[in-house]
Amino acid sequence: MDEPMVLKYMESLQSWCSAGADLGPLERLTSLLLVEGLTDLQQKQHDFVQIEATRGVSHTSKKIPLDKLFLPLSKFSIPPRILVTVGVAGIGKSTLVKLFVHTWAKGEMGKDFEFVLPLTFRELNTYDKISGERLIRLASPHLTESSFLSVATSRTLLILDGLDEFKTPLDFSDTIVCTDLQKEIQVDCLITNIIRGHLLREVCVWITSRPTAASQIPGGLVDRMTEIQGFGDAEIKDFLDHLFVENRSLSDGVMHHLKANKSLYTLCAVPSFCRLCGSSVGYVLKSADGSLDSAALPKTLSEIYSHYFKMVLCSDGQAKQKESPRIEQVVNNNSKKMMNCLGRLAFYSLIKRKYVFYEQDMKTYGMDLSCLHISLCSRLLLKEESPLSSVYYFPHLTFQEFLAATYYYASAKRALFDLFVENGMSWPKLGFLNHFKNAIQRALQSEDGHLDVFVRFLAGLLSPQVNKALSDWLLVRDEHQGYRSQVVSMLQSLLAVDQAVSCRTVNLVQCLHEIQRAEITTHLEEALKNESLAGKLTPANCSALAYLLQTSEICSEEANLSSCLSYHAFQSLLSQLLYCSNLRLDNNQFKDGAMDLLGSVLSGKDCQIQKISLAENQIGNKGTKALARSLMVNRSLLALDLRNNAIGPQGAKALADSLKINQCLLSLNLQNNAIKEDGTKSLAEALLHNHTLRTLHLQKNGVGPQGSKKLAEALKKNWGLKELILSSNCIGDGGAAALAEGLKVNHTLLTLDLQSNSISDVGVTALTRALCSNRGLISLNLRENSISKEGAGEVARALRANSTLRNLDLAANLLHDEGAQAIALALKENQALTSLHLQWNFLQSTAARALSQALQCNRSLTSLDLQENSIGDEGLTALASALRMNSTLSALYLQVAMIGERGARALAEALATNQSLVTLDLRGNSIGLAGAKAMAQALKVNCALRRVNLQENALGVDGGICIATALSGSHGLTYINLQGNRIGESGAKVISDTIRANAPECAVEI
Repeated sequence: MDEPMVLKYMESLQSWCSAGADLGPLERLTSLLLVEGLTDLQQKQHDFVQIEATRGVSHTSKKIPLDKLFLPLSKFSIPPRILVTVGVAGIGKSTLVKLFVHTWAKGEMGKDFEFVLPLTFRELNTYDKISGERLIRLASPHLTESSFLSVATSRTLLILDGLDEFKTPLDFSDTIVCTDLQKEIQVDCLITNIIRGHLLREVCVWITSRPTAASQIPGGLVDRMTEIQGFGDAEIKDFLDHLFVENRSLSDGVMHHLKANKSLYTLCAVPSFCRLCGSSVGYVLKSADGSLDSAALPKTLSEIYSHYFKMVLCSDGQAKQKESPRIEQVVNNNSKKMMNCLGRLAFYSLIKRKYVFYEQDMKTYGMDLSCLHISLCSRLLLKEESPLSSVYYFPHLTFQEFLAATYYYASAKRALFDLFVENGMSWPKLGFLNHFKNAIQRALQSEDGHLDVFVRFLAGLLSPQVNKALSDWLLVRDEHQGYRSQVVSMLQSLLAVDQAVSCRTVNLVQCLHEIQRAEITTHLEEALKNESLAGKLTPANCSALAYLLQTSEICSEEANLSSCLSYHAFQSLLSQLLYCSNLRLDNNQFKDGAMDLLGSVLSGKDCQIQKISLAENQIGNKGTKALARSLMVNRSLLALDLRNNAIGPQGAKALADSLKINQCLLSLNLQNNAIKEDGTKSLAEALLHNHTLRTLHLQKNGVGPQGSKKLAEALKKNWGLKELILSSNCIGDGGAAALAEGLKVNHTLLTLDLQSNSISDVGVTALTRALCSNRGLISLNLRENSISKEGAGEVARALRANSTLRNLDLAANLLHDEGAQAIALALKENQALTSLHLQWNFLQSTAARALSQALQCNRSLTSLDLQENSIGDEGLTALASALRMNSTLSALYLQVAMIGERGARALAEALATNQSLVTLDLRGNSIGLAGAKAMAQALKVNCALRRVNLQENALGVDGGICIATALSGSHGLTYINLQGNRIGESGAKVISDTIRANAPECAVEI
């Protein structure tokens, strides 16, 4: 293009960008989510339902920067020709387009494109027929003839913004092929020919749309699909701070209220709703001037919109309510008539799924175009000029739905015929309740839920709070009282029908919430909190439970539906469980048939379940095979817990086969499933192919030596597994030796649990020799085996050579004092081990003295467990001397260690100076009153201890009182246990009250 032409072109683009563009905070728009297609939820449900079901969070991890949107993903691919960017209404699709065009015009982005031609579907709606040539000239009227000719051959981007606002559905099944750029054809036909590549084949086409409308384009024709991400927590906070930039305390008040109302806060992921919601709550807070009870703040959608409309109604939306003129004076008859016309336009257009209006539409519904400039109307209906006519639209889809509800509400009181039939006759319908029921039934019959929010608003208009806000304007004061109870009964009866829970039935619960009759969800949430749902899941409660899964804080981290679901209830809830990220279904007596159902959920494209626990059910190999089939296609599940079922070797094989394909699952728990050697061999084979699984639990499965050998072979080639739990599997010395060979090669496994496996000195010798060269293992559990003092010597040798092992559990073996002495000597050299368990090893004072000497040199050990060893007072006295010098040990466990008064005194003296010990467990000893007095003196000066357990120590009432009074000083104790000390009920109360008075932050068990 010549330079004047370039300048004109750039000016037109800059003008287009500034037209209605709120460029605001744009950081989130510079990175889009890269998706592989639309989910069923996106294709079939209302925008708000999509956000509520997913809690406003996308589980897509892949992102693409805006400046790389039109580039190949790799050097082996080509640039995409057809791109579709989706996002719910108000998420910022048009702003994104304007941002891109704006930065391209400045030469900062999209430098590969010589031409960028932006158009909106609103503009195209004004044409019946158009040619490809005219389409390009419409996008850039300043193009010269020579420039126009180069568009088809140069790198050109055609942007078509807002497919959801296009008046004609795109039909790709019956498209008339057109290859003539100058031939005028139907606009929809032109668009389908461009997308198919019959026209403008060399031009890159970028389409934006709401998800439901984008589903018109066959997935096979889309080269790249992206999604705009909504606000996160920090962005909501920043947005509100920007909205109330001159009043930070008001911003904080709005944020606090929204976070306390999960259903509203979730929807604030949408910027336009965040603005509307923040404005509404801010208006109420500011109007109240700090005197408002939090109960009066808007908590439902209907309340939010009623206060927003009330704010718009007042000439000064920021003025205090008490300073505003009377509503009757503000809203004159003309304004009321205009609101009725706007409502009628909104309602009948909503039925027709029409969201953009033209002058003829306005006239049809009685709108006086000369009045559209006044403040009230201009804030509810926006105007945009196109080449052929003016275009009108509501600021957000929900504005249209709310106005439609107000029109229907007012008309239903006097209408004689079906209001959904705009022209022509229908069967008579008399009375508000009949019309309300008709609206609900039509919403239930809607496949895509486009009437869901409309009926929520309709129900919400019966709320006392909404009636109070809109009285003498859109509503008659207190008229809701005549209808409310009957509507509630109607909604409850519809919920009581035995049917599968769907988004439509959940919307009925939303309607009850809008009316402020949410008793059903309140009672159910309490049962969910107390884990007492068993026997309570009626059809109505199932829908209420589905609602709580979306909105309750109790379910936000984990949806615990254990011990409460029958097969029928599970089947009913199935479609709503898709969107729970963490699902616990333990102990529901599920059999194989239930797994067929669950498998269908996990196979769904919409599935967002990341963790699922099915422990303690009755799942056999058939049900496991159904789960395994789903894992071959599932891309969301990260953790699967099948503890204590009966999947057997065949079930394990099915899961193993799926793991060869699945590259998402990180954790698999198959504890106590009788998979035996054959099942283990199948899983070992899978580990040769799968490098994403991080945790594998196989305890109590009869793995045996042969199964261990197969796992060991897999470890030599698998670098992904981090945790392998093989306790109680009878692997013996042969299995231990095989695993040792694996550890010599594998340096990525971090945790190996071999508890209770009949491993003797022979097996432990093999393992410890592997530790001498292994540089990866951090935690080794050899508890409850048959390791003697000779084996302990081998462990000591390994500790001298190994510098990576952090946790070593040798509890319940046969070490005796000699074995402990050998380990203690090694600890003088080892500066890596942090946790050592020597519980129940027949240790006495000699072992304690050796460990004491080690602690005086060692600076890495933080936890030492000597429970159930007879170290006695002499042993504790030795350990106490070490505590005076040691500054790293933070936890010492001495339960049932034959400790009396003398040992307690020695320990107390050490605690007077030690500032590192945080946890001290002296349960089951006999320190008595004298020991309690000594400990009390220590607690007065020790500020490091946080948890002390003196349970069952014969303290008596006096000893307990000594401890309690000691806590009045400067201490850091947060927990103390004085149970089983023959204190008595009255003494327990005195001691408990004293501790709570002296140390209210300290939890006490007595």
